[in-house]
Amino acid sequence: MKPATRSLQSRAVCQSKIQKPVLSEGQTDPKSKILLGAHMSIGGGVHMAIQRACSIECTAMQIFVKNNMQWLARPLTRREIGAFLNHSQRHELLSIFAHANYLINLAATNPQFHANSLRSLSEELIRADQLKLPFLVLHPGAHLGAGEEAGLEKIIESIDHVFSRIPKIKTRIALETTAGQGSCLGSKFEHLAYIISRVREPERLCVCLDTAHIFAAGYDIGSESAVRKTFREFDRVILRDRLVARAWIDMSTSAGAKSVSRRSALSCAITVSAKFPKCSKRRKAKICAKTWRI
Repeated sequence: MKPATRSLQSRAVCQSKIQKPVLSEGQTDPKSKILLGAHMSIGGGVHMAIQRACSIECTAMQIFVKNNMQWLARPLTRREIGAFLNHSQRHELLSIFAHANYLINLAATNPQFHANSLRSLSEELIRADQLKLPFLVLHPGAHLGAGEEAGLEKIIESIDHVFSRIPKIKTRIALETTAGQGSCLGSKFEHLAYIISRVREPERLCVCLDTAHIFAAGYDIGSESAVRKTFREFDRVILRDRLVARAWIDMSTSAGAKSVSRRSALSCAITVSAKFPKCSKRRKAKICAKTWRI
């Protein structure tokens, strides 16, 4: 039988766990039920991402804390940190978190590349912590031919190394599920569970579930019942308490394809699950690259 193909969106949709605002009796906060957001550019300064997110009615936001295609960056200044933390519209965003740069590979076999990855991850966690972000989403890594077991052990060793160097940093690492393309690890829930169970400080790890990635990896999310079954499997292997973000992505790929196509760039991520939040067509049109749901 020809594998089903789903049209899912180009980047991501994430569910982020946050504390709901405390309201007086009888009050309801419309933003407390549904959080929708997008990955926003930090061009012009990290504080500019807040303005951009609010301009398209986001209630959540993901950002990079530096250029995502460079290893290192100059430290954030006190002025930049203050502009972000004290932004007049920051209260409109009930969940803000970050995504690590795409160069980092904690399973890298090249010594220099691995050293760069460790340093870069440490610096991004420090920057995220300075901005008071609860977690940094990270692709676990690719073993590059060393083998799955060796790759997972290298990731565990790397995480332990990074955390040992920054013991006071509160920002956690959210390991993201992957499609399993090439030698990428994280396409199986068991990969993430193994890493979490073996690191010295498991309380500093959580999980971001990317629907396009797990679909490409072979997990069925083609119907509401299939989504429920897949989440039951997640609960069994990892436990739902670890899940801090769910990425509902619209893109073109085939079930179990082990690859991700980015050709469909502008369509709302509403085809994956019947539980995707309902909102106005105008708002859906505005928020189409990344969307976060509670």
